Amino acid sequence: MKTKKSIYLLAGLALTLMACTNENDALEESPLKTATLKAGATQIDGVGFYAEEADCDYVSEGADFALALTGDLEGCLYVFVEDYACSPSGTYREAGKEYFVGTYNGEFGTFWTTYKFEAKYEGCSEDGFFLGAEIFGRCQHPIIKDSGTGTFEGVSGRVNFKDDVVNFEFPYKGHLRY
Repeated sequence: MKTKKSIYLLAGLALTLMACTNENDALEESPLKTATLKAGATQIDGVGFYAEEADCDYVSEGADFALALTGDLEGCLYVFVEDYACSPSGTYREAGKEYFVGTYNGEFGTFWTTYKFEAKYEGCSEDGFFLGAEIFGRCQHPIIKDSGTGTFEGVSGRVNFKDDVVNFEFPYKGHLRY
């Protein structure tokens, strides 16, 4: 009895796999697959550093500070802090907006992001800001839809940073979707 059920189960699995394979073969030639590939995201990566005012004039932009980005994105990421809080354990949370001005593949453009930063610091001040050195941190930066100009016109996507606290660098990875 068990053998008969096993045979039926294997036969059913084989038919299902063949049907899926045939479906996928048909999809390879279909306009649906072509549209899906065209709508795919472009992966990006690089490194950010705290920018000097001479390199990224964040004061005239009205920003709190700026990061100089290298890699796939080359330019200045101006940071506008809107909210922050720090718990007694040193867990720090920050949120705001950012304005990127620079190039992608040598083409100039701009876009805006929202961001959420989470980190662990040595401590916190009474006003909710962090104190001491950063132990670890990361942040997420969704690109605001329809905020792009130039090469970033119509772009959406996201950029994620994971802080390298030893080297004071901010490696990023993400994707752009046009």
